[in-house]
Amino acid sequence: MNNSQRPHSGQNISATCPYDDLYIYQLGGRLTSQKEIPQKRFIGNWEEDDFSFLFFSEPSQQEIKKLIRNQPQLTYIDSYHMSYEQWQGTVLTPFDHGCFRILTPWQGGAIGGQGKLPIILDPGIVFGTGTHPTTRDCLEAVELACRDKLPTVALDLGTGTGLLALAAARLGCKSTLAVDLNLLAAKTAKKNVRLNRLEKQVGVVQGFAEDFINRPADLLIANIHYAVMQKLIAAKGFTTKKRFVLSGLLRSEAKQIRIELERLSAQVLKSWTHEGIWHTFYGELKD
Repeated sequence: MNNSQRPHSGQNISATCPYDDLYIYQLGGRLTSQKEIPQKRFIGNWEEDDFSFLFFSEPSQQEIKKLIRNQPQLTYIDSYHMSYEQWQGTVLTPFDHGCFRILTPWQGGAIGGQGKLPIILDPGIVFGTGTHPTTRDCLEAVELACRDKLPTVALDLGTGTGLLALAAARLGCKSTLAVDLNLLAAKTAKKNVRLNRLEKQVGVVQGFAEDFINRPADLLIANIHYAVMQKLIAAKGFTTKKRFVLSGLLRSEAKQIRIELERLSAQVLKSWTHEGIWHTFYGELKD
């Protein structure tokens, strides 16, 4: 395990959540520009299909009205007001899982105590706090993969907040490329790479996962939608990966993916199932 690049315990870490309240505006369509939005209160824009979710730290109805007037492709759908923790669906507190200690930059405490490898994670408004069953199973799978044989190059497709890419780097992987289609997720992952001072080991790009599957890597990590997972496994580049961690799969999806892996003569070394719902595979491809 690589402990040489721990975040310093003396760095400036506040003790409160980044936002008390979130004001979220759901719009139909996508923005062509964010220049008209006052940046002081604006947190970010989460784009999903043909919808835009604009996040502010204060009420911003007038700004939204002006934005819609100036960008006629946009339509107002709804607005929401909730606490930051309501949005994340959990109270964010430091926790240990396997060899890792996950903590936020606003929660100090013992960084990396008791032999744990610290990962500072600021999820912002992106989902991916490390509490979802598939994420925790992937952390275990990445730890197991790095203990079996430390990969030189890893590829994390659908990186979200960048947690799994950071985990691989903490375990000693020299180079990890983290990819996410969502621009806000990619920006959040980049921020977390900087927080952990792992810029020399982890790179983050925005793009389609299937566009990067052909890149050389010893370890593929993909906690991603089933439709994308199917494309990844069908790609020629998948067969060049020595080992893989595949997750985010429901029961019927996992069954089909296992069939495809068997067709490729891939061996599942270990699998995780959470309450019979979520499935994760760690395996290898035979030469």
